[in-house]
Amino acid sequence: MQSILDPWPWYISGPLIAIIMFTLIYFGKTFGMSSNLRTLCTIGGAGKRVKFFDFDWRTQRWNLTVVAGAFIGGFIAHFYLSTPTNMDLNPETVKTLSTLGFQDAGKSLLPTELYSWDAVFSFKGLAILIIGGFLVGFGTRYAGGCTSGHAITGLSSLQLPSLIAVIGFFLGGLIMIHLLFPLIFG
Repeated sequence: MQSILDPWPWYISGPLIAIIMFTLIYFGKTFGMSSNLRTLCTIGGAGKRVKFFDFDWRTQRWNLTVVAGAFIGGFIAHFYLSTPTNMDLNPETVKTLSTLGFQDAGKSLLPTELYSWDAVFSFKGLAILIIGGFLVGFGTRYAGGCTSGHAITGLSSLQLPSLIAVIGFFLGGLIMIHLLFPLIFG
């Protein structure tokens, strides 16, 4: 029997996303996390210096509920709906990750080699955060939106630029994990 702690199957979560997207499209709204960052920067006064941030942020106030929902949902999921469990990773994946320095591959969702305060405040951790943050910010602005905006909103409204962006996101992820990741952690 399905427990509330188990991940929701596609036939529940997929239609829920479709209903939300239909509702947003019906009301002329778009979904994406990067637009919320733009709104937060505008609230902070960035529009006084950069024209990109000079807009009426109150028109996007509804979208800030997405940010609040991400934080609240993440908190609830982590502290109330998660059960510690080992992941059933392919043994070859565990072996490859072990050679890259990940000792507890498959023991948790987030490897401590990347997601611990010691890792974050190391030179390599800070470099990854700064360079990665710059690349994500640049890519989001260059692509005209983030992965969630293009993959959910753009594809559901049949926008060709979103399809091209999503293909680019996937290619970039493949290049990162197969070519750059071994160079960084190897």
